[in-house]
Amino acid sequence: MNPHISLPRPTGGPSNFGSTAPSNRNEGVRMPRFFKRLFKFPQMDFEMAIWEMLNLIIAPKKVFRSIYYHKQTKNTWHRPDPSFTYLLSFFLLLTSLAWGFAYADGFPQTLHITFVFIFIHFLLLSLLTSTLFYFLVGRLLGPGVKGLPGRRRQGLFNVEDGDEGSELEFGYCWDVAIRAFVPIWVFLFVVQFLLMPVIATKHWVSLFFGNSLYLLALNYYFIITFLGYNALPFLHHTELLLAPIALCTILWFASLFGLNLPKHLAPVLWAGARLRKDV
Repeated sequence: MNPHISLPRPTGGPSNFGSTAPSNRNEGVRMPRFFKRLFKFPQMDFEMAIWEMLNLIIAPKKVFRSIYYHKQTKNTWHRPDPSFTYLLSFFLLLTSLAWGFAYADGFPQTLHITFVFIFIHFLLLSLLTSTLFYFLVGRLLGPGVKGLPGRRRQGLFNVEDGDEGSELEFGYCWDVAIRAFVPIWVFLFVVQFLLMPVIATKHWVSLFFGNSLYLLALNYYFIITFLGYNALPFLHHTELLLAPIALCTILWFASLFGLNLPKHLAPVLWAGARLRKDV
């Protein structure tokens, strides 16, 4: 008897979070691959996550060059690998402990700072921004959001309504949001902590360098966001995502006339801790 080898069943287009659609109606809805791999640590590519974190500051354009290969091999723009989320959360844990030991009143407040840094600053804000960009970018700069009014029809933006490759995935918006958070963490959570005794003084030079950290972090954030969405071939006029840089620059210039941002917007202040009086 000759062995029978069954071919894999064709799958539909990717879901909004990187999962494959069911091949028939009786199979039900499959769990997104991102959540399936949430606790499968041996399958996570932490080496790739570290490489991305380094290049997001040095050469952020490199990070999004491989998405075409990933789309061809995995049939999704989104990378259903939570290694980057875990890695950045771990670094935020270390950062929160440093802020807590320096400015918290006791261990309970240090735990509170850790919770705020990881679950509020990083995860919640990334979820909100990815949701916002999913609806705004998908509707205004691309083929629209499936199931909502305003979805583009055939002929607009040179894509067809049924093209699988022209669907903006929520998982990809999440990928962009958490990667854009890296410069926020570097400049406002790490560099600002190291320079806080200097940049939070009453001298104008300290005000200039302290406020420039916020300008640099926010501008990096919008640049990485632009590069992430600009890498998708079905999105157009993504340069509009760079518009907030002009607003940030204007606000930065206005702040040089007396508003010391580190003394009012330091991440530890969000968690209820107080900066020392000698800072």
